[in-house]
Amino acid sequence: MDLQNFEKEFIKKNLDINESYGDIFCFIDFANVNNWFEKDNQWDRKAISSNQKININLEKLKNFVDLFSKKTFIYYGEDSGNSNSLDFTYAIRKIFGKKVVRTKDLQKIKHYFEVGESISGEHIQIDKKGSPYLEIRKCNFDVEISVDAVKMMKHYDTFCIFSGDADFVYLNKFLRKENKEVIIFKGGYITKELKESADLIINAQEIKEKITKLKTKT
Repeated sequence: MDLQNFEKEFIKKNLDINESYGDIFCFIDFANVNNWFEKDNQWDRKAISSNQKININLEKLKNFVDLFSKKTFIYYGEDSGNSNSLDFTYAIRKIFGKKVVRTKDLQKIKHYFEVGESISGEHIQIDKKGSPYLEIRKCNFDVEISVDAVKMMKHYDTFCIFSGDADFVYLNKFLRKENKEVIIFKGGYITKELKESADLIINAQEIKEKITKLKTKT
């Protein structure tokens, strides 16, 4: 057995992904995954310094899912007016392949503050009328992931979602009624109903070193 196959079997055994799951298709909601380790202060069982942060590494993420996934789709909200965001889209497509990357424009929602509400932070903006607001950037791919998962049902035995979003409960229940298995990779707390809608739940902490790298803050 070569090193790659050894790692593949080791990872699958440690995560309890056995042969009964058959062909697995992974669907990665990158906005959700990107926040998994935002508040973590440890990496490889060691405390990280104040000038370091834990970043999802696209190449490591791709190599990891390839160990057990027959096909992987990744969903990313793109800010078309931001060159860094466009560069990131290019990087995702280069690493994962153009055909499996789904993108759409971020929604920019203005959150205005209530009277008496505490206001602070470097991201606060002021509109033309002088009212302070916080711009919330959001991009929901629940519909796109659900449609893709249903369209491709005949090609996989197990639906694997990288997201702890409770909105996938309905999809998970539907797929299980169609004799599909469901695996959830989640970061942090998820609802009881979401837990009950899956056959296997894997905590992001179990795979942190497999999909991240330490980076110095700029």
